[in-house]
Amino acid sequence: MSVLRRGGLGLLAWLTGIVFFLPVAWMALTSFHSEADAATNPPSFAASPTLDGYREFFGSGGGASPWAALINSLVASAASTLLVLLLALPAAYALSVRPVRKWTDVLFFFLSTKMLPAVAGLLPVYLFAKNAGMLDNIWLLVVLYTSMNLPIAVWMMQSFLAEVPVAVIEAARVDGARLPVILARVVAPIALPGIAATALICFIFSWNELLFARVLTGVVAETAPVFLTGFITSQGLFLAKVCAASLVISLPVLAAGFAAQDKLVQGLSLGAVK
Repeated sequence: MSVLRRGGLGLLAWLTGIVFFLPVAWMALTSFHSEADAATNPPSFAASPTLDGYREFFGSGGGASPWAALINSLVASAASTLLVLLLALPAAYALSVRPVRKWTDVLFFFLSTKMLPAVAGLLPVYLFAKNAGMLDNIWLLVVLYTSMNLPIAVWMMQSFLAEVPVAVIEAARVDGARLPVILARVVAPIALPGIAATALICFIFSWNELLFARVLTGVVAETAPVFLTGFITSQGLFLAKVCAASLVISLPVLAAGFAAQDKLVQGLSLGAVK
């Protein structure tokens, strides 16, 4: 690859990163403005910074505290991600290592479940939750998020586990290791980058989900995205407060992505080069 081409690709990568980063930077800047300064068009970059938006988000002005919603989101996202990994790992192992007839058809069937619009299944899920007495229950969201993320997790992990050397698995079998031991001590450490990438994506999908959480929860199981929508009213200014709330709610996902960025890059690139 020529130097000019490498430089052009590098410049394109930087421009793409800046384009994706600008909305986040704009949101962060607006969160430190007063509502009057945030409502100006174009926004004032020289406005005096203030923490009023963050104070209102954390309930210092007499509003509701966000901690219960943040904990609910953390519980739903972490628990569903753990369940997805526990279910997707043996399923992906069966589709990638063990011989399964028409395994590509099975994968496409898994992925086809993601093609159904979420709103199409909203009414049946609501009626089921109502009849089962599980409305406004955080564990209902855990089950829903697990079922929603499981197909994409199996699809991703199948490609990761396909790169695990079969000779290593056969050696473990010769030594007398059973399937749970093989999955936990042989397959999982080798495919750890792919598992980390899958876990992070499932965590992000669960943390950002709004539709089902909005309809199926009320006060007890309210999640952070649902809590955030409560800041948008038909009266008054709310832009700076919404930006502050959005930034705080985004921090757990940003922190998880930053902590697992090396595993994420390795996992998403695993199997790209034969």
